[in-house]
Amino acid sequence: MPKPIKLSRLEYQLMEILWSLGASSVRDIQQAMSGSPRLAYTTVQTTIFRMEGKGAVRRTGQAGNAYLFEARITREKAQRALIEDLLSIFGGDSQPVMAHLVSSGKVTLEDVKEAEQVLLQRKNGEKR
Repeated sequence: MPKPIKLSRLEYQLMEILWSLGASSVRDIQQAMSGSPRLAYTTVQTTIFRMEGKGAVRRTGQAGNAYLFEARITREKAQRALIEDLLSIFGGDSQPVMAHLVSSGKVTLEDVKEAEQVLLQRKNGEKR
């Protein structure tokens, strides 16, 4: 199983843009960033190149002089890696995370029912 790609907060923000826009130039990515002040072009470029080295993005072609980049990993795969990283901080124990999500109101009863269904499916699948 390949090692999950860990993304920094900035890298994750850039991935969100790539997941939304599809193949894009560094300039397109920089201009799509929200917030003030906008990050410098060279900061975005350096970060994209580092992400390319990690295997998170790839070059798909060129538009004039600009390279086009696209995501190599899915949003779900990146989220899974972040969650696994978070759980590793707690020694793999999900209870503190779940307790916080419930007490903060970030988990609804519908979320719990859906999670219960997934757990039941896993339990039934493991018995086969």
